[in-house]
Amino acid sequence: MAIWSEAVLGIEGKRVLVVEDEMLIAMDLAMILAEEGIEVIGPCTNVDDALQAARESKPDAALLDVDLHGKPVFPVADALVETGVPIIFHTGRGELDQLRAAYNSAPVLAKPSDPKTVIKQLDEMLDT
Repeated sequence: MAIWSEAVLGIEGKRVLVVEDEMLIAMDLAMILAEEGIEVIGPCTNVDDALQAARESKPDAALLDVDLHGKPVFPVADALVETGVPIIFHTGRGELDQLRAAYNSAPVLAKPSDPKTVIKQLDEMLDT
């Protein structure tokens, strides 16, 4: 069951790259997005796969965990930002201020995020 009605959101049919190394969280995010009619790319669990998916799949937006098995997601974030793809960081780590300083236009959601918050943030980013 969708969190929002289709009449409220314009995100149905959008393509969102999910980059998350914790499989339960990744699957939960993918399910939440799919229920809203979003085409989920991934989930990708490492930097190399995420970079490849970003290049080949041309997402409309991306939801990025900051730490992927001990490696920072920043190469992926940089590649996406460079091509104009909006990103949202989804992290359980405490570097929120650092993320906001380095990627000032990217929202930062602290894990665990309420599904409505994730969907609302995507809707605001993708509102066209």
